[in-house]
Amino acid sequence: MLKINSKLKFIRYPGGKQRMLGDLIPHLPSRNDIGGNFIEPFLGGGSVFFAVSPRSAILSDINPVLIDLYRGLRRYPREVWKYFEEFPGTKEGYYKARGSDGDGSLIYRAAKTLYLNRTCFKGMWRENSDGQFNVGYGGEDRRWVISEETLLAVSNYLKRAKLFKSDFEEIVDDADMNDFLFLDPPYRPGSKELIHDHYVYSKFTFNDHIRLAKSLRRATKRKIRWAMTTSSHRDILALYNKGPKVIHIKKGTGKKPGLLSKKSGEVLICNY
Repeated sequence: MLKINSKLKFIRYPGGKQRMLGDLIPHLPSRNDIGGNFIEPFLGGGSVFFAVSPRSAILSDINPVLIDLYRGLRRYPREVWKYFEEFPGTKEGYYKARGSDGDGSLIYRAAKTLYLNRTCFKGMWRENSDGQFNVGYGGEDRRWVISEETLLAVSNYLKRAKLFKSDFEEIVDDADMNDFLFLDPPYRPGSKELIHDHYVYSKFTFNDHIRLAKSLRRATKRKIRWAMTTSSHRDILALYNKGPKVIHIKKGTGKKPGLLSKKSGEVLICNY
């Protein structure tokens, strides 16, 4: 059975693959089998990156707040933890912190994002039309599950990686032959496109899926190996009906965020 370092479970992220790693990792190359970079264009919670533990990586996400969190943890784990400890432990304090920019530093921004993530309702990631995080308070139960030691461990892993705020297409198109791509685009299991915006930074439409499929076909022509978790909807699978191997994931997140399902509606697609 795959053993995951509990020190690396630092963020709650919608659609994260933490609880599916036992099913995913056996189908992915080991760190010794990746000659170049491990590349993840939809970083999210980063659970696959931490599990594979590659020698070098390129990690990217279109969400600038998320990338700032990772950049802050990579460079200043102790300082981020100090700020995190100082945030209030009440509902009133949560809303005050949510609306505050603090000192505006990378350290503060990273700590605030981590604090909101650990104390908001069900780990949702929702923003209003002005790009402001607007999820309600969820309590302190999950806040102190992490520690300074957690952030130091995460920081050590991130020192192997380059971090980018970018659309996926640019990252995929820059990959080289010896690199390995792991992709986990936003999706609702079994659905054609993501239509529920309460759990993601931005919507991912079917046109985005088409654009992603085209970029992966280009990667395949460049002899780059890739694997992707996505919806099992017939229109999504039709984009990959020639060549790539489709593995149905027996147990996944399902359509209700945070709950595992034996009929997840999710697949792993590989071109190797």
